[in-house]
Amino acid sequence: MPPVDFQKILQELTYQSNAPLIFSSALFMYLFVGFLAIYLLVYKHTRLRILYLTLFSLYFYYKSSGLYFILLLVLTVSDFNIAHFIHKSRKKWLRTFLIVTSLTINLGMLAYFKYTNFLFDSFYKLLNQPFENFNIFLPVGISFFTFQSLSYTIDIYRGKIEPLKKLGDYAFYLTFFPQMVAGPIVRAADFIPQIHKTPFLSKDDFGRAIFLIAGGLFKKAVISDYISLNFVDRIFENPLLYTGFENLMGVYGYALQIYCDFSGYSDMAIGIALLLGFKLNINFDSPYQSASITEFWRRWHISLSSWLRDYLYISLGGNRKGKLRTYINLLITMLLGGLWHGAALRFIIWGAIHGVVLAFEKMWTSLVKVPANKVTRVLGVIVTFHIVCFSWIFFRADSMEIVSQVLNQIFLNFHPEIIENFIEGYKLVVILMLSGFILHFTPKSIENYFGSLVNRSPFVLKVVYLSLIIILVIQIRSSEIQPFIYFQF
Repeated sequence: MPPVDFQKILQELTYQSNAPLIFSSALFMYLFVGFLAIYLLVYKHTRLRILYLTLFSLYFYYKSSGLYFILLLVLTVSDFNIAHFIHKSRKKWLRTFLIVTSLTINLGMLAYFKYTNFLFDSFYKLLNQPFENFNIFLPVGISFFTFQSLSYTIDIYRGKIEPLKKLGDYAFYLTFFPQMVAGPIVRAADFIPQIHKTPFLSKDDFGRAIFLIAGGLFKKAVISDYISLNFVDRIFENPLLYTGFENLMGVYGYALQIYCDFSGYSDMAIGIALLLGFKLNINFDSPYQSASITEFWRRWHISLSSWLRDYLYISLGGNRKGKLRTYINLLITMLLGGLWHGAALRFIIWGAIHGVVLAFEKMWTSLVKVPANKVTRVLGVIVTFHIVCFSWIFFRADSMEIVSQVLNQIFLNFHPEIIENFIEGYKLVVILMLSGFILHFTPKSIENYFGSLVNRSPFVLKVVYLSLIIILVIQIRSSEIQPFIYFQF
């Protein structure tokens, strides 16, 4: 038996910038098994459970962003105290000052890490001067936990919830590791009532957790990672090397990749939280089945779209100030939603496309009565899917030059005669893409049926399901773990 290499183990357990801790990594699986063993001993003791989960969550974030976990601690202390002062204060000006302070801290932190280089680069371009980016590290998931913390202080300011009495409880809420770095964005009103309840995992909950984790792992580590590494990345690295048909397949592939990547992560996060006895809301609901962009945003990244609606769109006036103002509010909301995703012109354009279409749909439905039947539904799904795919080009491309090249190839250099060669050359990619879209467009009733089969299965069989998915992941994935796309946001 070879000697234990403690130095290598220690290296694995410390922060490595090129290897963030993610759910589909072998290291997380080992750590989670060890974590669960201790969790089963402490979960009935409220204070011990909260402390243990918080410490593990902070370690999880340390493994993703190093010493930047201190940001989480700063945000925890500041917003916990600000929320208390808001609740106690009866003076309107002081409450306003406090909520502005919370907004300044959260958005200021987000602006510094995410938008400093973008703002300076834009300014220097106006002066026609070169600019070398500052060496600013972007902490993983900063957009998620700042929005989550803001929802807490804003809800207290609006009188919707009571503040937590203990700092440890707020630290637990803000750092809860399953959803901390890539969502879903959890509202305090949904999560706080669960903090002091003794976690209970029913047989159905355990079955659903296994179904979500196994399905999420398959979507992320099998479909998303494989088509990304073996096809989509190649197209977007140099579109001019490929025909228009291949570029179009690359766009379709990216639509599937980002869905499987992000919804896969969300499914795993919800499943892992459920194993621990905590229930998080659904974050994706078959978004490509949408017959309009309005419906798409009710199904895609639900925790973000509802956050933007409740804390930005409604704050701007929503639809309460006339039709023109409604259209403007929709556009502003989606422009800022695009900017939230990334500090680049292409993300702003991505948001603008969605904002313009949302406004147009609102205007169109107020003027025209479209008959609701299967034909209009199918046409709506096809049109909506292609609008979304068109916008994904801006989201995925590394530059506007790449966007131009992709569109140029699709519209001016299509070459459909290579379809047969494409299928032959990318057999597994084609199979995975077809499988992914078929699974996505599978009716909810069939998905629920298979979910209930897992629920009714004996414990041993549930473990076998998850083990088979893990074996499949090991067999098909590349040697390098692919970070989740939304880690950069």
